[in-house]
Amino acid sequence: MSWRADVLTLFPEMFPGPLGLSLAGRGLREGLWSLAAHDIREHAKDRHRSVDGTPFGGGAGMVLRPDVVDAAVGAALAEMPDRPVIYLTPRGRLLDQALVRELAAGPGAVLLCGRYEGVDQRVIEARGMLEISIGDYVLSGGELAALTLLDACVRLLPGVMGAAESAAEESHGAEGLLEYPHYTRPAEWAGRAVPEVLLSGHHAAIAAWRRAESENITKERRPDLWARHETQRGGAGAIAGHPAAA
Repeated sequence: MSWRADVLTLFPEMFPGPLGLSLAGRGLREGLWSLAAHDIREHAKDRHRSVDGTPFGGGAGMVLRPDVVDAAVGAALAEMPDRPVIYLTPRGRLLDQALVRELAAGPGAVLLCGRYEGVDQRVIEARGMLEISIGDYVLSGGELAALTLLDACVRLLPGVMGAAESAAEESHGAEGLLEYPHYTRPAEWAGRAVPEVLLSGHHAAIAAWRRAESENITKERRPDLWARHETQRGGAGAIAGHPAAA
């Protein structure tokens, strides 16, 4: 059975969107993964198809109702109940490549796209939702975050990208380093030359140069990632009998 995503949204027409193009779109057409977008309003119980209510305790905005959201989640899980239910929210765990790999290795996911001021906390707890954020900023809704998460997962599915080593070497790969710079023809452009080592044909020297560039870029631009990388490398060394230097 292919990796399956069900998206719960007030705007199902936003899907598949960019996921219907390029490698993800080809994988979708070839059945390497599947996507279904469901309108949360279909589970409203009144003639006005109401999905929200004013927040208890006062405050601005509206909140998605727990009964409507729960019905939508239940319907999405009916055929494949073992998938995680993910709520896209700025207060969630930050999405990183480790979490992407974990999700891609599973059977798929149900993604809840919030709107308004958010979702009633009771249904989040009742369904054991995994709250995920794609960054420290606020969007109008969870749909763009859902597209981002799905794109990150789908490209790791077997057969979607084609070259497994490409996924392993790119930014935020297995070691958590940012990617090294890339160059192609012409060898000199606008007075700028390609680094000589890349033209040498010396594979070990090229690998060493790329590694050094990845490390330097990560140190400079993402000290948080570099600190995590150093911690992981130190832990691995200790396990192997080579404690990290103090």
